Amino acid sequence: MSEAGKKTLLLEQGGPSYYVTGGRARPEWLNGTELSRVDVPGLYKSIFSNSGEGNLTCASDVVNAFQGCTVGGNSAINAGLFFQPPASDWNRYFPDGWKDADMQSAIKKVRTKQPSTDSPSQDGKRYLQSGYEAAKRWLVDGAGYADVGLNDGIENHNKTKVFGHPIWYYENGQRSGPVKTYLQSALNRTNFSFQTGTKVLRVRRDGDVATGVDVQTNGASSSHNICIKKGGMVISSAGALLSPQLLMWSGIGEAETLKNLSKNGHVTVPSQEWINNTAVGNGVFDNPNTFIELYSDEIASYSYSYSNPPPSDVELYLNNRSGPYTFASQTSAFWDYIEQGDDVVGCQGTIDSAGAMDLLENGTITLNVYGTSGLRSVGRVNLDARGIALPNSNFYSDPRDAAAIATFVHNIFQALPPTLTPLNIAKNSTLEQISTWLTTPSAYTRGNVQHWSSSCRMESCVDANTKVIGMQNLFVIDASIVPPLTTNPVMGVMIAAERAVERILALGK
Repeated sequence: MSEAGKKTLLLEQGGPSYYVTGGRARPEWLNGTELSRVDVPGLYKSIFSNSGEGNLTCASDVVNAFQGCTVGGNSAINAGLFFQPPASDWNRYFPDGWKDADMQSAIKKVRTKQPSTDSPSQDGKRYLQSGYEAAKRWLVDGAGYADVGLNDGIENHNKTKVFGHPIWYYENGQRSGPVKTYLQSALNRTNFSFQTGTKVLRVRRDGDVATGVDVQTNGASSSHNICIKKGGMVISSAGALLSPQLLMWSGIGEAETLKNLSKNGHVTVPSQEWINNTAVGNGVFDNPNTFIELYSDEIASYSYSYSNPPPSDVELYLNNRSGPYTFASQTSAFWDYIEQGDDVVGCQGTIDSAGAMDLLENGTITLNVYGTSGLRSVGRVNLDARGIALPNSNFYSDPRDAAAIATFVHNIFQALPPTLTPLNIAKNSTLEQISTWLTTPSAYTRGNVQHWSSSCRMESCVDANTKVIGMQNLFVIDASIVPPLTTNPVMGVMIAAERAVERILALGK
């Protein structure tokens, strides 16, 4: 967000993805290339399944959840799904100044800056399509879903009964994302500096004015202060879990939490300057995730290997940036809304190329069902005894949410063809049976997707300019300020960030 004559310093807790501690940054089949495992879309699952190969996620002394601690954060380690939220998300859930009409400039900026594709293989072919074809016969031919390009045209941002190929933020068969786009542009600016291995502990402030930040660098036990110039600002983009923690450590949050942090020496601002705001950390959201395993003898499953992919697929990828390793295993995605009186709840289905957990037989694919926008069950970012963020997702605390997701599953099950069999729940399950199954803890139900958002909401934690309420020059721009979206959150968060920048820059005019 640098302007002429002003300097920006970006502090990043993680380090580059090509360097990891205690392991290797890539499998041996990538030796001799410039690729790390985060560059290869088909290796994204290895980031959490091959911890012995070097960890790109945060340790428990940073956050009590699965989060990316490398340059780019979660955008560098996730699947890279990149869906534009429907206009209804902005109009229903965002404040004035953030409605769909207000967001068009920000949407255009993101779509111009960030490449994306639904056909990542550079040979023009789509791979692993047997599961896609089975899903299309089921949902388009059987259940009446529209087959659309999921980011094509304004009309297709509606997410009522739509089905299509996934969209990813990939370019030329490799992961793209903010590190490859926004960060590279920033690094070319003479008034921009970038510092990795730097953990921000708290914002230093003089009353309602932020004066700098306390940081630890490269794992040092002691901290030091980085000051900002008079008239400058501090922007937290630490994410939906760590931005609330940063505010609390800065003396902004729920009173009892601040007292406990002060006793442990984490809050250094005098108690008379604390800003008591219970909205800090409140309303945190993650999509409740359900795995439905489906079998058909017409489907060929494909499981990605970190160390030993099929030689033909290695050759395709290394020589041509083609084949299965150009994407992150999802073969289709679809959405619908469930009406509940005057409210609506968004539901998303994403189909993977293989089974999961104990159901891995060839012919098995995984349907991930997410509850998305309009869900009422939210939690809170609490802090453990060490003062480290500990989110509570609080799934299904409102029974209407389980009812909505169960209705979504029940509706599509009515169109299941005889060639496609669910393995971990009966296809003729009643609505009540599906709801009970969804809410009963198991390996297949009540799972986190790590799509954390909504923990520092506009008009309660920050204002409509994303300025922390009670502060003059402290802002939050990340998933914290974004309410639950109908789609995977990355594109929506990037759009929200562009809009936030517009509004902050307008404050100085």
